[in-house]
Amino acid sequence: MRPRAAALASAAALVLAVVGTVGAGPGAGPPLPDRMADTGGGTQLITAEAARTGSTTGTVTWWDRSGGRWVKSGTTAARFGANGLTEGGSRKQGTNTTPTGLFRLPYAFGIKPAPSGTDYSYRRVTKNSWWCQDNDSRSYNRWTQPRPADCRAAESEHLITYDPQYAHALVIGFNYDRPVRGRGAGIFLHVNGRGATAGCVSVPEDAMRRILAWADEARRPHMAIGTASGPTALTRY
Repeated sequence: MRPRAAALASAAALVLAVVGTVGAGPGAGPPLPDRMADTGGGTQLITAEAARTGSTTGTVTWWDRSGGRWVKSGTTAARFGANGLTEGGSRKQGTNTTPTGLFRLPYAFGIKPAPSGTDYSYRRVTKNSWWCQDNDSRSYNRWTQPRPADCRAAESEHLITYDPQYAHALVIGFNYDRPVRGRGAGIFLHVNGRGATAGCVSVPEDAMRRILAWADEARRPHMAIGTASGPTALTRY
C-alpha cells in the first residue's frame, strides 16, 4: 500500500473506532453491581436507584450472580420518600426520606399469604402485628406481636391497617442490627400506595410478588439504595 493510502486508511480506522465508542453509550459498560464498592457478599442483589436525592421516583432492579458476572433478572418502576433520599448514616426519623446505603434483608412479611415459590422467611400480618417506632421503647425498630406496654400506639405502625402497602414486603435492614434512636424505623420494600412513601421503597404489587418468588435467602441477597451520581451514588456502596 502506498504511504498516502496507508495514512488515509489509518485515519478512517481511527474515526470508526471513535464513532463506535461513542455509539456504544453508557449501557455498554459493566453492569451496575460490578461498578459498586460492595454488594454484600451474596449472589443476589436488589438495587434501588433514583436520579438525584430530591427524586421521589426511580427504578428497582434485581440481579443474580452467575458465571462470575451479574445478570439482570428483573426491573420495575419504584417510589421513594416524599422528601427524596438522604445518606442513611445521618438520616433523622420523621423526615420522609429514604435512607441510602447497602442493607441486608432480614425477612419478609405480608397481610396476604406468601406468593407461590417464595423461599424466604415470611411472617403473616395479623390484627396484633405492630412495628414499633417509639424511641423510648426497648422494642424500637422491631416487629412486635402484640404491642408491648412501653411502645406507644401513636409511635408505631399497626401493620394490618397498611393495605395495600403491606400486602407483601421485605424488611430493609436500615438501623436494624444496632438501632440508633432517632435515626428511623420501619424501612421496607413494599407494595405501592397512592404516592411517594414515608421513607420506604415501593413497587407495583406484581413486581413485589416477583421479587419474593425470586429471592433466595440462602444466597444472602442485599439491597442497595442510592442515586445515579454524587455523594449518594450507588457505586459508593
